[in-house]
Amino acid sequence: MLLKKLTLPELLQNSCSQFKNNLSLNFVQSGKRTYQDLYKEVLSISNFLVASGIKKGDKVAILSANMPNWGITQFAIAQVGAIAVPVLPGFSTPEIENILEHSEAKIIFVSKLLYKLVADIRMATLEKKVLMNTFAVIPEGYPAADIEKLENNIDLNNLTPLPAVEVEEEDTASIIYTSGTTGFSKGVELTHRNLVWDAKQCATIQPIVPSDRFLSILPMAHTFENTLGLLLPLMFGAQVYYLDRVPTPKLLVPAIQKIRPTMMLSVPLIIEKIYKQQVLPKFTSNAFMKKLYNFAPTRKLLNRLAGKKLMQTFGGEIVFFGIGGSKLDPVVERFLREAKFPYAIGYGLTETAPMTAGSGPKHTFLQGVGPAMEGVQMKINEPDANGQGEIWIKGPNVMKGYYKKPELNKEVFSEDGWFKTGDLGSIDQKGRLTIRGRIKTMILGSSGENIYPEEIESIINNFRFVNESLVVESKGKLVAMVHFNMEELEKQYQKLKSQAGNYKSAVSDYVEEQKKELFNYVNARVNNFSKLQLVLVQHEPFEKTPTHKIKRFLYNNINIK
Repeated sequence: MLLKKLTLPELLQNSCSQFKNNLSLNFVQSGKRTYQDLYKEVLSISNFLVASGIKKGDKVAILSANMPNWGITQFAIAQVGAIAVPVLPGFSTPEIENILEHSEAKIIFVSKLLYKLVADIRMATLEKKVLMNTFAVIPEGYPAADIEKLENNIDLNNLTPLPAVEVEEEDTASIIYTSGTTGFSKGVELTHRNLVWDAKQCATIQPIVPSDRFLSILPMAHTFENTLGLLLPLMFGAQVYYLDRVPTPKLLVPAIQKIRPTMMLSVPLIIEKIYKQQVLPKFTSNAFMKKLYNFAPTRKLLNRLAGKKLMQTFGGEIVFFGIGGSKLDPVVERFLREAKFPYAIGYGLTETAPMTAGSGPKHTFLQGVGPAMEGVQMKINEPDANGQGEIWIKGPNVMKGYYKKPELNKEVFSEDGWFKTGDLGSIDQKGRLTIRGRIKTMILGSSGENIYPEEIESIINNFRFVNESLVVESKGKLVAMVHFNMEELEKQYQKLKSQAGNYKSAVSDYVEEQKKELFNYVNARVNNFSKLQLVLVQHEPFEKTPTHKIKRFLYNNINIK
């Protein structure tokens, strides 16, 4: 793909010219929008922005569920030289208000389901609210309860040529506010070059052709889905499909069967749930099956059979199932490998637009990521005796900086321009990256050992009845906070009780028994300095970021006796 300039307007114009009759962005349930149609709609919204007084460098926010109009809006903002401020749907009203205030956004495009979060927000800098679903200007003070009634009032056939605006590669294209697990949301400034270059380089890991079909389920406000799930397919004339409602399993399965996607992006949580809730129970339902599954040769055979079924579940034509966002559970990854499911692993951050390193389905290796993408420099700064240290990155995909945070920028960039990721990892002799965890989450053991809580958590999460967990240090003790699947645990308790009479006096006794089993299970599988001293039951699900990562900072100060 040859582009005169690495900018979003250039990407759009090139693709809409080259692939004008191809299908572009559509809902699964309906729509026949071609690339030619896409360009006309982008031009119409661009004209609306110009008429609204939006100039080069102005900020326009997007708060919306995934839909074709999301991409149309992003490109329209870019066409007039303005800066998109994508807002993750999981942010609260106070967080959204802070983002709008910090970014000085003049307009916000918002979808129907999320309008209630911004309906009462008033600030001098915010001049308009626009309903994303139908492209309608929302009147001041319009009640959230009536938002369904609001009809389109923006001219979607305004094809007036736009005023000449020079959009350069180093101009800021997006300011993306991170959903940090440490409690501090930062505005990441990404240039046109950052985004378009990264999308283009992703094709070196997995080539894209016009016949490819993407099903988009991750939030488009996150750079993982935005770069790889929007910019990348559009660059090569592929099709992208969206669900018109929240992607529940009930809605997702028929959508997959209809579209039969060739490409999908996921976070570990999704595929881990499928394995834990659908695959594993079938192989551990009774003592005989469990014995077979624990024997490596038969386990591989059973996983291969399960893999064929999994392929059909995803439509039978998947060639690339990209997983990113956090580390994949080793047991689940082993299953995917033995199942011969075409998964791929990527590593990156919002600050790197996002992809930095990765492997295609044919080159994955257990618990590793892969080499740096072509054009990206990657090194381990001050590695220890085991070759582990902080991952530093340099390349065209690295952000301009944190918006309005000059002091923070000094902290995260070295004097010679390396970006300090805050991630711990190592690089093997083949140049392949392996991630250990975050520097901020690493626990220093009593004798100076490095303890990586994420590795212990992956073991805990493979224990039966465990939904999720968090390992923290408190008063010199290594503590596991565990959220059990109480519904499944209750079912098992009742089953045992019916088989053995009065098996236990109460469910709480059974929970205590599971805690003890979990304690022994984990400590038999970790090194001496990573052994747990205590297991606590977390009765409610952990509070999470909009990208489904546990907000670890909320649980750092637990009180234990």
